[in-house]
Amino acid sequence: MKVGIVGAGIAGLACADRLAEQGWQVRLFDKGRGPGGRMSTRRLATGDGDASFDHGAQYLTARDPRFCKAVADWQARGIVAPWPAAGKDALVGVPAMNAVVRDMAERHDVTFGAAVRAVEHQSNGWHLHLAGSAAGPFDILILAIPAEQAGPFLSLHDFALGRAALRERSLPCWTAMLAFDRPLPIAADALRSAGIIGWAARNNAKPGRSGPESWVLHANPEWSQRHCEDEGDSVLERMLAAFADEFDVELPAPTASAIHRWRFARTPGTGDAILWNGDKLLGACGDWLLGPRVECAWLSGDMLGARIVSSITGDHKVESAA
Repeated sequence: MKVGIVGAGIAGLACADRLAEQGWQVRLFDKGRGPGGRMSTRRLATGDGDASFDHGAQYLTARDPRFCKAVADWQARGIVAPWPAAGKDALVGVPAMNAVVRDMAERHDVTFGAAVRAVEHQSNGWHLHLAGSAAGPFDILILAIPAEQAGPFLSLHDFALGRAALRERSLPCWTAMLAFDRPLPIAADALRSAGIIGWAARNNAKPGRSGPESWVLHANPEWSQRHCEDEGDSVLERMLAAFADEFDVELPAPTASAIHRWRFARTPGTGDAILWNGDKLLGACGDWLLGPRVECAWLSGDMLGARIVSSITGDHKVESAA
């Protein structure tokens, strides 16, 4: 079987892991420049060296036994490590949050910088139309991308699946990245607030990090929604002021700064773990289905992979074990 997966974040890669176990040929396509997705890490140059920022997901936790098994493997291989500042069960990628996705991607045929413009079903299977190129045919097509991006593709081929995606509304998140030439007078390395800044973290204090003082600020979802279309420079200025005010700290001028808008940052989840049409061999997975956590994204991908294997091979033990 040949499988095409649009989206090489943790959901798409978890699905790919399941399918590759069958010896199937799996190709993934992602519009990002490299591994990470919403577990990405960014670097900014300063006079004291590069400052790194986990500007997407800040940490992960594991509750489901299936995900706990995967996390135990990552921890044994030094890919994740505990970060008690965020909670007793919190773990982070080492040396950066994208380490998990990078490790998973190494096992697969992934094309980065590949924005899929359209999907088409022909007599010989699924075809992907990218900017200036095409890929396919694939027997199976999986969409491991946000609901707002998956919906238009799905609706052209399965109205019910498309409707399930199109009714979801993700909340955005503005993220500020700030580097300083000295440690800020804040005792905690991770802070939550009821104000504009819902989350603040000293990134250089995470395990395996080095470099200058670096902070990641996440604006709360409601504020991010109200200011989603504002200019980035204006948003950065207001978030910097709110950081100083909410945590009662006098800030030196940042030595480097950046702002990033995650347009599809958070969704409550539909309650369905996966979407799958066994007749058309078309499916979708992601945290927008199961819930807004790294674990939920992984579980959705893993469960879709198990459902597909069960559907194709008739081996229902695979799905019941997922």
